Amino acid sequence: MPRNSKSPADSEPRHYSPFGEAIAAPKPAGGLYLVATPIGNLGDISLRALELLAGVDVIACEDTRVTGKLAQRYGIKAPLFAYHEHNAGEARPKILARLAQGHSVALVSDAGTPLISDPGYKLVRATAEAGYTITALPGASAVLGALNVAGLPTDRFFFEGFLPAKQSGRQKRIAELANIPATLVLFESGPRLGAALADLATGLGPRQAAICRELTKMHEEIRRGELPKLAQAYAEGAETRGEIVIVVAPPPDEEASADDLDEMLRSALTRVSVKDAVGEVALATGRPRREVYKRALELEKDAGDGAA
Repeated sequence: MPRNSKSPADSEPRHYSPFGEAIAAPKPAGGLYLVATPIGNLGDISLRALELLAGVDVIACEDTRVTGKLAQRYGIKAPLFAYHEHNAGEARPKILARLAQGHSVALVSDAGTPLISDPGYKLVRATAEAGYTITALPGASAVLGALNVAGLPTDRFFFEGFLPAKQSGRQKRIAELANIPATLVLFESGPRLGAALADLATGLGPRQAAICRELTKMHEEIRRGELPKLAQAYAEGAETRGEIVIVVAPPPDEEASADDLDEMLRSALTRVSVKDAVGEVALATGRPRREVYKRALELEKDAGDGAA
């Protein structure tokens, strides 16, 4: 832990500067505080979060350099301590030892709400099992921000996080997601975005979707459209740098049309065997495998006749 960390007995006041003028920060009661931080624009932090971060004994964060920029912006002097997936096993007992001494510890991620695609839940679970107080300070979230601007149903959504990096695993997972009756929210990296969209278009058909890139930042971009058209745009070189959230509409209530079925089968048959294509499309559309298999054979025969 940081050598200069304050103990609960220290009476030296802490300050922060949200508007350029130093404001005293009261010392929080001992416990773990889950603090949402901006996903891009540093102005998207709450006054409550600033006061808390300035007053705690220590801030546990994924990357001290990232959180350090936020701390410097608002004049926060609380010590920073790295807590991430690579050191969690060693760091977690140290944090619990601090809590046992009555210290106040803030947990933040690099951006957004802690525990969303990070290892913080293990610390929360251990803290709860030990009987210490846990308090959430809600705020920015890339998941909710993307849902807000996507223009797709928000009454029910399913957060998937990152799809598998390998194509075979990704296609299998997409097939499993196909019939979930909710809007899908996924994270993706820039280098894999084009391939992921191509597989989403194949597995989910022409659903409406939104690609939300660099939310709240200077180069924020929202692209909306059907999955095949979005896949084509990124295959042709659309910008992929930055943080990316994919939002996909839920499956249609009505059964897939014959044209949709044919389009999905033709696409799948260019990649995999008839058997695998039938399995993918049957799962994605809810159609009986026998019906899908029959149509796949007809399409293959038509393609063969055309080639002849």
